[in-house]
Amino acid sequence: MKQTIFRGAATALVTPMNQDGSVNYSRLETLVDEQIKAGIDALVICGTTGEKSTLRYDEHVKVIEVAAKSCAGRVPVIAGTGSNDTVYSVELCSDAEKAGADAFLMVTPYYNKTSQAGLITHYNYIADRVNKPIILYNVPSRTGVAIKPETYKELSKHPNIVAVKEANGDLSAIAKTRYLCGDDLVIYSGNDDQVIPIMSLGGMGVISVLSNLLPYETHKMCHEYLEGNILKAREMQIEYTGLINALFCDVNPIPVKTAMNLAGMNVGPLRLPLIDMNRENTEFLKEKLTECGIKLI
Repeated sequence: MKQTIFRGAATALVTPMNQDGSVNYSRLETLVDEQIKAGIDALVICGTTGEKSTLRYDEHVKVIEVAAKSCAGRVPVIAGTGSNDTVYSVELCSDAEKAGADAFLMVTPYYNKTSQAGLITHYNYIADRVNKPIILYNVPSRTGVAIKPETYKELSKHPNIVAVKEANGDLSAIAKTRYLCGDDLVIYSGNDDQVIPIMSLGGMGVISVLSNLLPYETHKMCHEYLEGNILKAREMQIEYTGLINALFCDVNPIPVKTAMNLAGMNVGPLRLPLIDMNRENTEFLKEKLTECGIKLI
């Protein structure tokens, strides 16, 4: 079996901003520390939830560096370094590694997309040129391209390609991936509403948006399952379904940053083209936060 980067819950951490739209690095340090003290198993920095797409290159690398320094080796730091430009990804991986990343999360190429053969060539090209393990990221709703189970099997042959964040929503395809790849590819849920279903198919945990708000609870849900307490894990999955739905009632990370600010966690504004939630969705989010016992300011 290949290296397992983490077991349990990794937070896809938001990038906190100042009111002028600049990155709030001091707040980032605090968020990292709070997450680790709450028991989270790993941190994903500069993913979709971290507004990677609107960070300048220098900001992207500095956010990874600040998070890694604040983490100080307590949990793995996984840097979002995927791109639709293969050579750019290699360069970003190199700088992310220098900044302290322990692993890379690499979304499929978007917009220009590619074929399944192109995905194999793209990922193998990068994997041949990096020194840290890679988690593939399959999210066809955003990218317009899905990784097929047969493609996972081919990619899993590379020693540096160790896992996938699976957000295609297709449990049958995930079961087939597990069947074809076995222990050569760790599967993490990329959807908070499918953590336990995916773990029941052999998944090792989740890369989570929910855990920005509830790191201890998300960690506990995963570890209850891993320790064989399946009924408790299932109960927790169901318990947080309403809040999870609310966190995806608008484009991620709009709801989660809104929720964190409502809860006094001070993560600041979004960067355009993302804008504030409308009143109806905000009220729905408030209702579900309150149901879960999260106090609003």
